[in-house]
Amino acid sequence: MLLVGVDFGFPHFDGELEELALLAKTAGMEPVAHLTCKRKAPDAALFVGSGKADEIRMLAQMHGAKEVLFDQSLSPAQQRNLERHLEMPVNDRTLLILEIFAQRARSHEGKLQVELARLQYLSTRLVRRWSHLERQTGGAGVRGGPGEKQIELDRRMIDDAIKRTKERLVKVKRQRSTQRRQRERTAVFNVSLVGYTNAGKSTLFNALVKARAYAADQLFATLDTTTRQMYLEAAGCSVSLSDTVGFIRDLPHGLVAAFQATLQEAVDADLLLHVVDAANPHYPEQIQQVQKVLREIGADEIPQILVFNKLDAVDPEARPGVLKDSYDLEGRQVVRLFLSARNAQGLEVLRTELAERVLEARLTTMSPELDAPLQDTPDDWAQSPGQP
Repeated sequence: MLLVGVDFGFPHFDGELEELALLAKTAGMEPVAHLTCKRKAPDAALFVGSGKADEIRMLAQMHGAKEVLFDQSLSPAQQRNLERHLEMPVNDRTLLILEIFAQRARSHEGKLQVELARLQYLSTRLVRRWSHLERQTGGAGVRGGPGEKQIELDRRMIDDAIKRTKERLVKVKRQRSTQRRQRERTAVFNVSLVGYTNAGKSTLFNALVKARAYAADQLFATLDTTTRQMYLEAAGCSVSLSDTVGFIRDLPHGLVAAFQATLQEAVDADLLLHVVDAANPHYPEQIQQVQKVLREIGADEIPQILVFNKLDAVDPEARPGVLKDSYDLEGRQVVRLFLSARNAQGLEVLRTELAERVLEARLTTMSPELDAPLQDTPDDWAQSPGQP
């Protein structure tokens, strides 16, 4: 596979296409070469222009690439024109992310969300995906007159499938809403883990609640929301901790909409733990991308704690002298904690900070429900980190 990226002057452009290569490997593909170029604006027909398209074809032939993958989203017409010009399959970042999500979704809800996003994507690509677009002849007993185009039949079939999938997702969202109302009635403080993909959210989740959520050094290791109770000794109560899907640059809008039910856990949270890969040199841009998605789903006003994870992977001379300070997040100062979920460094500082937030919320609301009996059993407490 040949990777292609076009620099339109945006600050987040990945000149080495490292993230695209990781995405391709995550989907089971093997990049053999990459090519980047600069343009002021996309070419309407070929996205990169005819001259650069010829260069892409020569490079693909030189390295034996059987497919071309673009780091940006292509229009259906650009995708079709490029395939004709290059004489090989051409795909874009959006389809690649959809493929990864389709491979990783495990829960019923996750599969429905991926299917909805995939159907919405294909509905715009019918002109490229289908070759049998000739008009059908009329039915039995009809002479002459042209019938319905095959593409119109295909589009109606996909539209019907989108409608059915949306209806099934509504039921799932209703079930999640019922579960959230039950947590609200018991006055449980809700904390959601959010962050850029592969920042270590699931590893931190497992370290805090002794769960066995899937965690790996790869993009989008977790797609389905997992919620567990975590006992905080300093607060004398439990909180609800949720691990959500990771965000990424240029996350397709269809996926943001399709995963609204999953991301609703972040919208309804009392506190967000924004997990950041401290060892990644591009972490400021990744923070901005996460903030962008949070704004899109209406969760940007929820209080946050920035958790700079993977401290063990940071060069010793670059490590901070303290594990807690503040960070300027879009003009406001937020608490920043440094830790390593892998070796448990700094976890106690995080638990202390969480306990303080819970106690603050208790003083603010003065709700007697917060003093209700704890939901955890003694056996559960014994398994929770930080419990003597």
